[in-house]
Amino acid sequence: KMADFKINSINNVSTICSRFKKQFGGGLKIYDGRSIASADTKIGDLAKSAIKRGSEVSANGNLLVKTFEARIKTAYGIRVNVTYANGRNCDDTTKLADLA
Repeated sequence: KMADFKINSINNVSTICSRFKKQFGGGLKIYDGRSIASADTKIGDLAKSAIKRGSEVSANGNLLVKTFEARIKTAYGIRVNVTYANGRNCDDTTKLADLA
């Protein structure tokens, strides 16, 4: 069983991206507006609105890419893009477990 992948507002971009890669084998692009966010930016600083204390998004391998991306957008107002290990963008219907 795949463990939950959790994100909270004090994580920075590089931490989340490396944890995502380690757990699912794919890439995660996190945006600051239209451009890719810098590695040392905290998620809470990217968020477009105040994040409720203790607010987090979790995901496991059965989650679809589009659902994961939508959860991040809903929780933090941040646009993310999930990619395959080779950097290609995923189809929305790909499961997180199938990225590697």
